[in-house]
Amino acid sequence: MSDHHVYKKVEVVGSSKTSIEDAIEVALDECSKTLRNIEWFEVKETRGHVVDGKVGHYQVVLALGFRIENS
Repeated sequence: MSDHHVYKKVEVVGSSKTSIEDAIEVALDECSKTLRNIEWFEVKETRGHVVDGKVGHYQVVLALGFRIENS
């Protein structure tokens, strides 16, 4: 283990019909399939999609931080 770390950030949008929290979980779950070493997230935006005057989907823009391997 080194005494320093280097990270990269990517921005993604998760969505859910259920809740903002679920939208975050959906995004993390999907990104974890292809990104290794995800260590943190930052909620950048929250918004929703309206259908017939009601919430159709919650949408959350996340910045995901992952550690570069061997750093």
